[in-house]
Amino acid sequence: MNLLKNPKSILLAAIAPLALTACKKDNNNGSVTTQQSTITVENVLQSQPLVESGTFQGTGTPALIQPGQSTTITFSAAKGEALSFATMYGASNDLFFAPDNPGIQVYDNNGNPIEGDVSTQVKLWDNGTRVNQKPGAGVTHPGVAETKNISEVTGTDAQGNTYLAASKLVKATLKYNGNSTFALTLQNTSGGTANETPLSPGVWSVSYIVGGTLQAPKPLYTSGQPTANGLTNIAEAGDNTALSAYVKSITGIFTPLSPILVVVYNGIDNPIYKAGTIDAGKGLTPLAQKGNADTLAAYLKTVKGVKAVYVLPAPNTKVLLPSIAGKQGGVVSQQLNVAAGDRLAIATMYGFSNDWFFASADNGVDATQKGDISGTIKLFDDGTAINQFPGAGLTQFNLAGTPLKESQPIAAVPNPNAFTTLPPVTGIIKVTLK
Repeated sequence: MNLLKNPKSILLAAIAPLALTACKKDNNNGSVTTQQSTITVENVLQSQPLVESGTFQGTGTPALIQPGQSTTITFSAAKGEALSFATMYGASNDLFFAPDNPGIQVYDNNGNPIEGDVSTQVKLWDNGTRVNQKPGAGVTHPGVAETKNISEVTGTDAQGNTYLAASKLVKATLKYNGNSTFALTLQNTSGGTANETPLSPGVWSVSYIVGGTLQAPKPLYTSGQPTANGLTNIAEAGDNTALSAYVKSITGIFTPLSPILVVVYNGIDNPIYKAGTIDAGKGLTPLAQKGNADTLAAYLKTVKGVKAVYVLPAPNTKVLLPSIAGKQGGVVSQQLNVAAGDRLAIATMYGFSNDWFFASADNGVDATQKGDISGTIKLFDDGTAINQFPGAGLTQFNLAGTPLKESQPIAAVPNPNAFTTLPPVTGIIKVTLK
């Protein structure tokens, strides 16, 4: 299953809001002995295409969703992201219920959350691995093997067995819980019909959207293609273990880093930010919310003790992309002239957030040192925008949203946090001095 297509061209559109031009200030007047140093910053994140995934089931043993019963999936999503799921038509050989790809849409074209009955988006599919018997309690499992592609069942299957529309057997109801979070309730409404069936434990997923393109537009199955990645276990036996393991393996973090702000200073504290205080309004907010360092860079050039300011965009893409499908992430470098006593600090936006930014902790580092200084970088919350699930927030600027204001002190982002568990900072950004 090909999850990523032309990732570079896709991302170029997504990251346009983060794009900046380089600027610098270098006030070294030659009155002290200087040495040359080169700073290199890399986005080393091994990105994943799914922002969230999980499992669902009924009650009892086995944990089936019997006629009249329901289960609820809770998830976050940005505009354009969709919820996909798969669950077995239990009284069949290899049929499963799932929405058509890419999944159930949860916002309208204007970005308004969709609520109510979305059952018409649920379809019935034939996994193509077993000859279909007449559906019902008398089906023999697993049945006679066959090798066909996944196909939608509309009214009758390949053997002439008849079925009601999937929306008559499974009722899907969407509810918006606020702050980009939703609940989808799946109710088994097959009771008393000619297609009465239990539903098996299932798997669900939400794909990242980048530049209007989903990174996993066909996360669980592909119509017209052979089944893969453990879906057969659900379709034939209602066992979601293998498919769950697969989607978990491609669920994680995806974020670009905005052009890197680099500051060399002497005799003052870190001029970029001060943890525990409200954002001073000197330009950190545009950096943390939009990836735009221009305002902060212009301010820093006026600060006494600041010797040099650089904003480093990546070639072509401007932002530093993560590693996608094994390709190297973005890299920028800058030659510096530094002297004894100089300090160095950096800052860059966690691109798919509301107002998170990476920055040098405390008072930065000795600018004359050499080696990997990634361990001195921390992730901070600017406290100026209400947080949402990173990469699945309706008001995240780089997902075409408008941040919702708040006023909280700048603080380190906890890990795990209220939304997810992030990789270590050193697994996202690498900073070296040579």
